[in-house]
Amino acid sequence: MRPLALLLLFASNSHAEPDWVLEGNAAWQARDSQAEWVFKDQLWIGGGWFQSFAEPPRDVWTSAYGKTWSLIEKSAPWLHSDLPMNITFAGKMWIMGGWYKGRLPGHSASNQVWSSSDGAKWEQVTASAGWSPRLAAGLVEYRGRLWMLGGTENYYFGDDTSLKNDVWSSANGKAWKLETAQAEWSPRAYHQAVVLNDKVYVLGGGNYTPTYHAKNDVWSSSDGVNWTCETQSAPWEPRMWFSAAVYRGRMWVLGGWSKEKDNFGDVWHSADGKNWQRFETKTCWKARHEHSVFMFQDKLWIAGGHARPLSNEVWSLSLPKAWKP
Repeated sequence: MRPLALLLLFASNSHAEPDWVLEGNAAWQARDSQAEWVFKDQLWIGGGWFQSFAEPPRDVWTSAYGKTWSLIEKSAPWLHSDLPMNITFAGKMWIMGGWYKGRLPGHSASNQVWSSSDGAKWEQVTASAGWSPRLAAGLVEYRGRLWMLGGTENYYFGDDTSLKNDVWSSANGKAWKLETAQAEWSPRAYHQAVVLNDKVYVLGGGNYTPTYHAKNDVWSSSDGVNWTCETQSAPWEPRMWFSAAVYRGRMWVLGGWSKEKDNFGDVWHSADGKNWQRFETKTCWKARHEHSVFMFQDKLWIAGGHARPLSNEVWSLSLPKAWKP
């Protein structure tokens, strides 16, 4: 290639707009509703959902770069691996709550708490946390404690009375303190919670069946007890089963589902929960719900989810540190 052509190529690449990159298809079976962690500088997933008439998977996989994945454990001891709550905290991976439904009649939610230092050996921290058995709650680390926010006690068979808006916290995952039995935000599940600028945010969610409703409100709190409504109606449409993360000093809402629109493939961000902007790129992943989201190697990642059909794709987005919307 001639020098001028090289210079033009470099110039065009140096001004390239940020875009999603398909890293590849993972070795794990396509799924949604799985647990996800960033731990020991690697990506991890565990459990999830394949279909409603078989036990949820209990496998654990890890990857150093998002392309090649290794099976660490085929059958972890936790049973309730559909829509569990998960987090990396105190030097361990944690999974708690979640839903179980197998081939045989019977189903249940859980209030068990498990942790692991290697993904292969799991310790049951408690068989019965202070909060009621539930799935699809918010879970964050805030001021050195775990915080559990809302959720539902029943999935396909619940109603509005199954929904919670209680808030619990714990320093060790075993002993839990009820911070408030009824937060100002309405009872909900399938929502997301993030921490930004020393505040906890609760975003969207709702209920699935038999009474369906989805929300796009945003609430914040500096103590987990007293909550402020940042907006009753964010510009992203009401949804559940979406993912959220904090990246480049902003909270992000990615994908999701509503009864009216089915899957979403949009991406939104906000620095305060009140003012939101849509993030549009030339390339993007197919609309989906209940996918994993990670902040890893200074990039935003998504993996898996239900994209009609289930997916095992892994995508990443890299924004310059000086990026401004």
